[in-house]
Amino acid sequence: MEILPDIASLINSTLRISTPLIFAAMAGLFAERSGVIDFGLEGKMLGGAFVAATVAHWSQSAWLGLFGSICIGVIFSLIHGYASVTKRGNQVVSCVAINIFAMGLTVVLANAWFGMGGTTPQLPKEARFLPIDLPFAEDLQNLPLIGKLYFELISGHNILVYIAFITVPLTAWLVFKSSFGLRLRATGENPLAVDTTGISVNKIRYQALVLNGILGGMSGAYLSTAHLGFFVKDMSAGKGYLALAAMIVGNWKPFYAMFACLSFSILFAIKDKPEISEILKDFVPVKLLDSILEMSPYILTVIILAGFVGKAIAPKAIGKPFSKEK
Repeated sequence: MEILPDIASLINSTLRISTPLIFAAMAGLFAERSGVIDFGLEGKMLGGAFVAATVAHWSQSAWLGLFGSICIGVIFSLIHGYASVTKRGNQVVSCVAINIFAMGLTVVLANAWFGMGGTTPQLPKEARFLPIDLPFAEDLQNLPLIGKLYFELISGHNILVYIAFITVPLTAWLVFKSSFGLRLRATGENPLAVDTTGISVNKIRYQALVLNGILGGMSGAYLSTAHLGFFVKDMSAGKGYLALAAMIVGNWKPFYAMFACLSFSILFAIKDKPEISEILKDFVPVKLLDSILEMSPYILTVIILAGFVGKAIAPKAIGKPFSKEK
C-alpha cells in the first residue's frame, strides 16, 4: 500500500501540469473551429503569464492579475483577427509574429520595470492562487476509497485547476450543443454557406477569437500566479505548441483534447519525480536518463502526431481567408 501515496502524488502533479495545456487547447479549439489557424497560443500564454505576474505584483491581487492576463490574451487575439480575418493575411505568419513579439517584449519590459534579468519579483501569498480545501475533505479522508479519492486527488488544488476542467464540458456544450456552436462549426466548414444565410462570417470568427484570447490569457496566468509565483523568461517552454498538438490529436473535440493534455502532462510529472529516477538509474546512465525524461513529453508528441495527424479531420475552411462574394 506504500505505493498509493506515490500514485496520488503523481496524479496530483499531472492535474496541475495539465491545467495550462487544457486552457490553451480549448482556446485553440474555438479559433480553429471557426476556420482561423492559431499557432499563437505560445505567445498568448507567455504574454498572459507576464501581465498576470506584473499586475498581481503591483496590485497584490491574483484576481486582478488574472484579469490583466485575459485582457492581453484578447488583445493578441484581436491583433491576429485583424491581420488574418479583416485583412485576410497569412494566418501562420500572423501567429509566428505574435509568438516572437511576446517572447521579446516580455523580457524587455521585465528588465525595464524590475531589473531582474527578465524575471518579476516573487509574489506573496495574497497575490497568488493558493490551494483550497473543498468542503468536508478533512472529515471524509478516513473513508475507504471515496474519502481518500476526494481528499487526496480532488481537494487541495487552486481554483484555476478546477476552472480548467470545468471549461472542458462548457466548451463541448458551447461548440456542439448551442446555436452559437452551430454557427461556429458551420463557419469553419463552409463560410460561404453561412454568409448566404445573412450571418456575418467575420463576426463569428472575431467572437471565437475573443473566447480564444480569454482562455489563452488564463493559461498564462496559471503559470505565474498559481504554479510558479513569478514570471521568468520563456516560462511557457513550448506548452502552447503542446496544447496545439493535443487539440489536433483530440480531433478538435474538447474531451479528447483534454485526455491528450493529460497524457502529455503525466510525462512531465514523471520527469519531476525523483523516485522514478532512483528506480531507473540502475539500468540507464544518469545523464542519459535525465535527457530522456526531459525530452519524453516532446518525443511522445511527435510520435502521437505522426500516428494521428493523418486521421485527424480539420475544419475544411481552416486557414482560408473568407472573401464575401459580391
